[in-house]
Amino acid sequence: MAAPTSRRGFLHQTAGSLVIAMVLPTMARGQAIRRMTPADMRALPAAPNVFLRIAPDSTVTIIAKHLEMGQGVFTGLATLAAEELDADWSQIRVEPAPANVRLYANLNMGQQGTGGSSGMFNSYYQMRKAGAAARAMLVAAAAQEWGVPPGEITVERGIIAHRASGRTSGFGPFAAAAAKMPAPPEPTLKDPANFRLIGTDLPPIDLAAKSRGTATYTSDVKRPGMVHSAILHPPAFGATVKTVDAAAAEAIDGVLDVKQVPTGVAVLAKSTWAAQRGVAALAVEWDVSKVELRSCEEMYRTYAAATKSPGDEAELRGLGAGALAGAAKQIEAEYRFPFLAHAAMEPSNAVVEIGDGKADVWMGAHLMTLDQNVIARTLGLKPEQVIIHQMLAGGSFGRLGTPNSEFAGEAASIAKAWGKGPVKHNWTRENDIRGGMYRPLALHRLRGGLDAAGNIVAWDQVIAVQSFLKGSLLDPASQIKIDNSAVEGARNMPYVIPNLRVGQHLMSNGVPTSFWRSVGASHIGFAVECFMDELLTLGGKDPVKGRLALIKDDEPRLKGVLSRVAEMAKWSGSRPKSGRALGVAAIKAFRSYVAQIVEVSLGDDGLPRVHKVWCAVDCGVAINPDIVRAQMEGGIGFGLGAALYGEITLGADGQPEQGNFDQYRVLRMPEMPVIEVAIIKSAADPTGVGEPGVPPIAPAVANAFRRLSGKSIRVLPFTKGVLV
Repeated sequence: MAAPTSRRGFLHQTAGSLVIAMVLPTMARGQAIRRMTPADMRALPAAPNVFLRIAPDSTVTIIAKHLEMGQGVFTGLATLAAEELDADWSQIRVEPAPANVRLYANLNMGQQGTGGSSGMFNSYYQMRKAGAAARAMLVAAAAQEWGVPPGEITVERGIIAHRASGRTSGFGPFAAAAAKMPAPPEPTLKDPANFRLIGTDLPPIDLAAKSRGTATYTSDVKRPGMVHSAILHPPAFGATVKTVDAAAAEAIDGVLDVKQVPTGVAVLAKSTWAAQRGVAALAVEWDVSKVELRSCEEMYRTYAAATKSPGDEAELRGLGAGALAGAAKQIEAEYRFPFLAHAAMEPSNAVVEIGDGKADVWMGAHLMTLDQNVIARTLGLKPEQVIIHQMLAGGSFGRLGTPNSEFAGEAASIAKAWGKGPVKHNWTRENDIRGGMYRPLALHRLRGGLDAAGNIVAWDQVIAVQSFLKGSLLDPASQIKIDNSAVEGARNMPYVIPNLRVGQHLMSNGVPTSFWRSVGASHIGFAVECFMDELLTLGGKDPVKGRLALIKDDEPRLKGVLSRVAEMAKWSGSRPKSGRALGVAAIKAFRSYVAQIVEVSLGDDGLPRVHKVWCAVDCGVAINPDIVRAQMEGGIGFGLGAALYGEITLGADGQPEQGNFDQYRVLRMPEMPVIEVAIIKSAADPTGVGEPGVPPIAPAVANAFRRLSGKSIRVLPFTKGVLV
């Protein structure tokens, strides 16, 4: 299978088939490299030259600036442009953008990257304007050729027509002429009432290729003279190589060399299998003098001690914790959250080829700008000398987008050490699960108070958690005092509570951590929604009606999803049938609103058995409702599996005790509940769907379990919180 084109090839294709020449949009130089507000995004001029090209055969290729990792972003971006271009869906193609932060910055992040459920949020107007501008240029070219006013020309389903004369054409014949037309900086966009593609269940643009096995992933890339590498990482975090005996590894058929690199010992071979056999044969003595030897239980004790003091203040309302003294009733709860691996189906891999003063890299790059800079630094090149060929990724959940791009640097360091041609570097599942970059271990201490009428009058929440941003390449000066990602959902929570304080302790340990699907909301949402449920119950309030009464007036969309999901589940506050109970949770995350109600029974193993999940989501304009539903369903399965079983623990020697799916269990098919998703119709700008479906599921299940059993789950995973 042919490897993707290089950047030189991309520009060569551009010259032959783009609607107009490749030029930098006027505002991109000054604005595309900084974080933008929604108003900034709406104000950006059209850039059809950057985001699409039209070939002589009338096919339209959309240039996607975001990584496609199964979340449907290629389809979403293509839909936006095709809608305003008035193209037919059958003529649309998508290819990933090259690394160029000035052209392809994520306007929500300030760098070229994918994450934070921001793909559609930051591209909604950008891609629509690109399509609308290209349409206007095609119309201008056709009007000039046919000698008719542009206003008499229509475009529909990829056909340019002048009805009075009966002339019609596809896009292709006018592509070259359109390239010479000026691009309107502010093309007229459609009234949403006239959308034909946006809001419909279009088939994913990459469905056929993925179904037939012709889609190209990094594992499919082959380069002349390419060798394969595998790596032995230190067995514990903080360990380093002391001595290496490579004799047994080098004696294995197919092994070419053994190289020590900053992250461990790499074996280079003629095949991946030979490289992995070589790794297994290595005899390495490790320096363990700086290993993190505390067990997770020891860390929990340290974190728990920290939360007994207020910590740095993230938010204060009214008297804060001071109001607890006058409360008629009080409760206190401690919630524990373990390290979690991402466990995407495709472990990290990359192909690195160094030569001619540059490096070509094939990989799924989550944070492309960061990866490009780290690779360049590792190889002694300038960032522009690193050409990243963006590949499809088999999942990520945050694993490919770490704040220090450690995998990209590792792959580059191995290729540099080899120095004889391209290297395909593959991680095993054990590399992935034992390799760190976990969701941080966290502990929350909450205290709440009620008045005599059962109303919540005081809320005190202290969060002890490690910050993976502090001191990283995303915060090199270690200036973070309050880590926003570790208080989201607690600070500025949507409930009206007159006296509230949120404090934070940023803890230190030797375990490398990073983004994990839904980031801080994955644990904060659990603590907030479970504690809210307990307070409402203590005050004699219904869990749904009580929440609705507390939601701020300026959060009507959260009220909307909670009301809708209650209708779907026919919530009555009582058990739906013998031996079962309902639980609810509502979350605002990544600018979207999701509420879920679950029906739970007690399984034979003592764990909650989830039979059905009702889910209501408000994500603004649903560009492709089927993808929105799929992301809610996937997020529910992902979050439920993590809540039931997910945990990385450290042994007495500091080594992770889990290495593959036999030890790090995920949700299995028979455990997947029936899911019913309702999408709230909205005219608001689209917001995230990749992550917001995850946070509500665990607290909804825990709340149902407490109603069923009388036992609160305050330790995750449920295997510990329920069974231990």
